Amino acid sequence: MATVPALDLRPVSNDVAIPHVPANIEAEQALLGAILYDNAAFERIGDFLREAHFFEPFHQRLFQAIEVNVRKGQLAEPILLAEQFSRDPAFEELGGVRYLADLVDRAPPAANAPDYARAVYDLALRRDLIRIGGDIAVQAQKGDVELSARDQIEAAEQQLFALAETGGVSQGFVPFSTAVTGALAMAAEAHGRDGALAGLSTGLIDLDQKIGGLHPSDLVILAARPSMGKTSLACNIAFDVARNYTWEPQPDGSRKTVRGGVVAFYSLEMSAEQLAMRLLADASGVSGDRLRKGEIDAMEFGRIRDAAFEIQEAPLFIDATGGITIAKLTARARRLKRMVGLDLIVVDYLQLITTGGGGSDNRVQEVSMITQSLKALAKELAVPVIALSQLSRQVENREDKKPQLSDLRESGSIEQDADMVMFIYRESYYLSRLEPAPNTPEHFEWQEKLDKVNGVAEVIIGKQRHGPIGTVRLSFNEDLTKFGNLARDHHARFQHSDE
Repeated sequence: MATVPALDLRPVSNDVAIPHVPANIEAEQALLGAILYDNAAFERIGDFLREAHFFEPFHQRLFQAIEVNVRKGQLAEPILLAEQFSRDPAFEELGGVRYLADLVDRAPPAANAPDYARAVYDLALRRDLIRIGGDIAVQAQKGDVELSARDQIEAAEQQLFALAETGGVSQGFVPFSTAVTGALAMAAEAHGRDGALAGLSTGLIDLDQKIGGLHPSDLVILAARPSMGKTSLACNIAFDVARNYTWEPQPDGSRKTVRGGVVAFYSLEMSAEQLAMRLLADASGVSGDRLRKGEIDAMEFGRIRDAAFEIQEAPLFIDATGGITIAKLTARARRLKRMVGLDLIVVDYLQLITTGGGGSDNRVQEVSMITQSLKALAKELAVPVIALSQLSRQVENREDKKPQLSDLRESGSIEQDADMVMFIYRESYYLSRLEPAPNTPEHFEWQEKLDKVNGVAEVIIGKQRHGPIGTVRLSFNEDLTKFGNLARDHHARFQHSDE
């Protein structure tokens, strides 16, 4: 039976040798033979093995042909496959249909197919590691002026993460048929939820209904003027996702998120303890201001302690590094995804991230690079990224204080790169600062207006790539810095309580 000889060490000088390429042609032949003998064996290895993992090019094409037939529910056996390769020079050189028949004749038991598949897969990863290592060495020696050493480290880590997650360094072009299959799987998963959300729930019913939840690969910008509650809303969403996390084990030992998720929260403005204090106030129902000042009684402290025990196991990971660079942020996100899993990233806030370039004069260009990197990270890790953003002061100079897209600070690419832009607006914040003299008709009119909008916040969806724009009204508890579902009438209250 014809085989491809392995590459040996061949000295090219007294001290330099071409390294042996990790490959096992016999293992590839055994695996292909087992699948050809019993097509059911493919189902046990088709989730992680791809044609690119085979070393011998003809084996790659043969595995792809087997996969196509099996996926279509057709038989994959030597006689039928031989017709597909009738014009393949390598197939004829190896012996034609006789080669396929020999694979079946010498096939090990189909039960052993997963063991051979893992061996083929592991060797493919080793070849990719050698290739990545070679690329790193070449780039480092070249000293490319366009790529700094930090940029090269970032590129290398990205390649290694892709290899660890998918077993392939670069995805490259994807056939439309593959994309359609993926889209169909997403639609089937959404359909299976019986009308439930397709994305990750924010914990806020009306907001979820408007945006369909938070979707993988989306960059969501949450913007507002100071004191509007953007950090509070981000905390509420992150906390709700983390404490509702449930998962189920997969055959390969990994975890599949069923509900909620693992959250990475980059808190560039507040410490981890300050952020945890907010979450404790949320979970316990004790005012955050009184909690910080220590103005609580024994009963309230008991509630706080019970809440702490209840929420401390939530998979919410806080990184409070001030002035973190975008390179470090992405590297740490990849590491968390690889080691624990990751379903949502929150960045508080966008303008505090740096590029590590040493103080660029063009801040708009720097922010543009950051938003592009965050969008790329969302796609790479297949998770939604919520990035908080400041708004420019021009909002305060208008009579209508409701924010709009043009109010985004350094908005050159924020609006362009974002899949969704949401603004927070609380009319009570501005109205409370316009109090007239007491005991006047103007004061009574002002008080009536304030009562109507007190405790109400608006989330204005200024851009949504996959859905409509509009406004969602939420409740806001200033003592607990907590957003909630706004019960508009008795029917809405009853409906929300059922959900």
